[in-house]
Amino acid sequence: MKANATDRPAPATEPAPADAVTELYRAHALGLIRLAVVMLGDRPAAEDAVQEAFCGLYRRWHSLADPAKALSYARSSVINNCRTALRRRSRHGGPDPSAADPLGESAEALALIGEEHREVLAAIRRLPARQREALVLRFYLDLDEGEIAASMRISRGTVKSTTSRALAALGRMLGEQ
Repeated sequence: MKANATDRPAPATEPAPADAVTELYRAHALGLIRLAVVMLGDRPAAEDAVQEAFCGLYRRWHSLADPAKALSYARSSVINNCRTALRRRSRHGGPDPSAADPLGESAEALALIGEEHREVLAAIRRLPARQREALVLRFYLDLDEGEIAASMRISRGTVKSTTSRALAALGRMLGEQ
């Protein structure tokens, strides 16, 4: 008996790059924007950093070694885009994230964020970039040490020591107030 095309199981197909990136964006963009806002202190710049990361992910989709790690790639890209934006600001005299102006935030945002929360965010923004990244990834995105290490491209031990130093510095800053 001869098998026809309807007797064979359909080959498993991967989603098209546009569909895969769109789904990833829908599921994780908000968390990545939050990460970038804490890093940059500026929502429009944060949205730009995330948008650039997803555009890059789409352009490089076919060259990903493991599409299952696309979120980790996007997260690393957001962090790198934030670093680039901060370097550009420092060279061109742009706003410093540690001096984030609460008056620049909308009335709705100010009403939603309590005074204590604003103090913590201001203290986080005064941390060195690597410490700020580690804390944001750990406590805002709730990533484990392995995911943080992959996102920041550092070892797990460095994640532990950086997080520890950041928490100690944060405690000192908040204790002064």
